[in-house]
Amino acid sequence: MHLVELGPLTDQQRAEIEAGEEDPFDAADSTLQWLGKDRHVALADDDGRLVASAGLVLSEIRVAAGPGVPVVGIGGVIVSARMRGRGLGDQIVTAALDLAATLGSDIALLFCHDDRADFYRRHDFVEIEPPVRV
Repeated sequence: MHLVELGPLTDQQRAEIEAGEEDPFDAADSTLQWLGKDRHVALADDDGRLVASAGLVLSEIRVAAGPGVPVVGIGGVIVSARMRGRGLGDQIVTAALDLAATLGSDIALLFCHDDRADFYRRHDFVEIEPPVRV
């Protein structure tokens, strides 16, 4: 396995990672829309096939009526179904956070399903209590 940095994922790269999985992000019933990711970190296997990735995008948040604060949004974290259970998710999130630390913000932000929150807590993410408006 080796780490690669990419810009936006192409349709072919995304398909390679998703490997035919019908709804890899459990988002089929969601009405939310996400910002596109400008940068990605990915893991490629020994044959060069992408097997995991996480996207990053620079954005800004506001707390109440305060000034905007720069953040790095992390999303689209995925490990190919055939490669899950091998610690690749931890590797790709660590790589994403390492890259995020170089992008000019001290804050990384992501949204996830409740059943995945413990995974992100292991990477020092904390839950923001509602209400949150996006």
